[in-house]
Amino acid sequence: MTSAVGTDGLAFAALAMAAATAYLVRYAVDAARRLRFWVAVFLLAMMGEMWVAAIVYLLTPTVHGLVAGLAVSGSLMVVTAVPLLFALLRPAPAERPGAASSDLATPLRSGHAGVLAAVVLANEFLMGWGLCLASGTALAAVSSGTAASLAVAVVNSPWFLFTMAAEMLLTALLLYDRLPRSVSAILLAQAAIMAFSPPALGGAVWPGLAIYVSSAVMIGLFVFVFEDLYRHRVTTAAFATYLLELLGVYALMMLGLFVWIYFASGGLFALSIVAEMAVVYFALARPRAFSGPAERRWLDRPHWTFALLSFVFVAEVAMGAVLSVQLDPSDYVGGFPFLALAGSPATIALNTMSNGFWFVATAVASTWFLIMMGLEMGSLVVFKLRETRDLENRIRLVLMMGCYAAFATFYPSIYFGMLAPNQPPPTSVPVLGWSMGIGSAPLAVGVFGTLLLTYVITGALVVLFGRRVVCSVFCTAPLMYQGTTIDAMKSFNRSEPIGRKYLSSRLSGVYLATTGVVMTALVGTSVLSYLDTVGVTSVYIQGTDPSVFLFIASFSILWYALLVGIPYVGNYNCVTMGWCYTGTIAQAFQKIGFFKLKVRDRQVCKDCTTLDCAKGCPVGLTDMPGHFRQKGEFRSTKCCGVGDCVEACPYDNLYVSDVRHWVRRRLGLPETRARRTGTPMPGGSRAFGRASAAGRVGTVPLASEAIRLPMAGDARSPRSA
Repeated sequence: MTSAVGTDGLAFAALAMAAATAYLVRYAVDAARRLRFWVAVFLLAMMGEMWVAAIVYLLTPTVHGLVAGLAVSGSLMVVTAVPLLFALLRPAPAERPGAASSDLATPLRSGHAGVLAAVVLANEFLMGWGLCLASGTALAAVSSGTAASLAVAVVNSPWFLFTMAAEMLLTALLLYDRLPRSVSAILLAQAAIMAFSPPALGGAVWPGLAIYVSSAVMIGLFVFVFEDLYRHRVTTAAFATYLLELLGVYALMMLGLFVWIYFASGGLFALSIVAEMAVVYFALARPRAFSGPAERRWLDRPHWTFALLSFVFVAEVAMGAVLSVQLDPSDYVGGFPFLALAGSPATIALNTMSNGFWFVATAVASTWFLIMMGLEMGSLVVFKLRETRDLENRIRLVLMMGCYAAFATFYPSIYFGMLAPNQPPPTSVPVLGWSMGIGSAPLAVGVFGTLLLTYVITGALVVLFGRRVVCSVFCTAPLMYQGTTIDAMKSFNRSEPIGRKYLSSRLSGVYLATTGVVMTALVGTSVLSYLDTVGVTSVYIQGTDPSVFLFIASFSILWYALLVGIPYVGNYNCVTMGWCYTGTIAQAFQKIGFFKLKVRDRQVCKDCTTLDCAKGCPVGLTDMPGHFRQKGEFRSTKCCGVGDCVEACPYDNLYVSDVRHWVRRRLGLPETRARRTGTPMPGGSRAFGRASAAGRVGTVPLASEAIRLPMAGDARSPRSA
């Protein structure tokens, strides 16, 4: 068959079918009457039924096979003509008593959209099966294998994947003027990701190239989705549902891709492809639903936001694992310690938990995951940088991005690899790859001295400039917390029950309990680590040094779990909840340091009614306005110097004070420049000045921000107005 028709001929047939399917989908979507819709469905079904005849013949290429194929195809056509016949015989809506119009529901009803999506998927599967047989691609699997192997071979074939990518692209272009621009952009990215599916082709070049391109497109898609949500706080129900379903499919797809590249099994990836097409065509069948009235703010939907963050994180972890296996096979192939899922139910459950723990921990510690997250979250920081007016805050954001690039990727991986190419990866080297320099391995004098000097320098910088040196610059966490969309989630600090337990500068009982548990665990595992080193004990957790396990559990598991859990526990929760032992140590240094927040004119704060400084605080220090009014300054060990409060102040009345300002006072110089804006006017307005943070271009005032903020000494939690 291939020699008779040729691969080019088959490719032309596939493209023609994709174009015809895209046109019929648009015809069905634009149907003003029920009859037009069923005509389009009937024609789509006929296209698939013609492939049934071809499949039967290709499986038994004889005259009897041809006759049987035509008979089966003809019978199916008769069956699918029945709905069309009923549509012809059924009176139009306008002809029935009480009917207002003859229009089909606008947009299509869910049932109609489901039928259309199912017919398109069946049509494409049959076409892929037929083209696989005609071209000889995976011939054994598609002709004599089990139903599961048949489905996997067809869906993962180039005839299915490339054709579906072309069909998705053409359908999106034909419906371009009926879809919002954001939906069209997402569909175009989906088509590109589908086109660069690694399982589509074999060889030494395609899988790697497809992984790189599809990963880059997916990173760009995630950035676009996050920024689009930031710019449009209110969404339609159709868009919110479509976005969540799509991200769930992509989480499944990246897991399937990891299973394919690591275990050579393509079933999960094939399932994700089918799920994606079902989501896409169900959405494309109802384009008018995306243009309906916006219904609800996503920042008021913690469950929806949690699901979105969860799906994105799963996709990112799996993508990082795929990139690690693809780019560093010598280090990562065999590096995921999977335990056999066999034995008693309890053993299977424990092994499953262990596999999940180490898979996530290994993936998120890899260089490529950190690079990927740096590109994604760093893009959101760049968007925030464009909105930031305060020069000092702009400088801090640039330093923060530079520190992430240097400390998370370049020095521990790239530089170390160039310096010692024959040495083990840095994450396995004591001190260099272990947080706080603790591990059960002998420390050379030079290494210990370097470690001690690092602590001295860091502590001195915190005393001079505040814990922002660690928690807002050096650490990798602020890059992920301070981008536009994630930063907007600080409203959950004040709207959700758990987040509200950690509000204000007061060290609540729950905060002290969290910090106490964390520091006790740090000291305890450090002692065990030392005792293991000198041979007194031999205590290991799953074969891992206790202090190293604590670091992995804290920063490779718990940190990301709480990042995903922002809709419930609030933003910047490593600071607000006090569970980061590095931040807690920095907090102790800040207590004796120079850092504080000060105002230029206390009367301005007394007259201000916006409370924008408290609303802008990402760690929920809601009592700062009271301190500004009473003392003209605010000092809290929980403040990590992000500077959003300075940026949010509509009167340019707030600034960060540290050792630089102390020196200026000692020299008899003014601490800072004079205010550049007017004073508050009655009713909360102002004579002149920059716009309030809640009213900047591209943002919408948060409904959840209309709250009562506690003043200094007020222990009550804020409540929604």
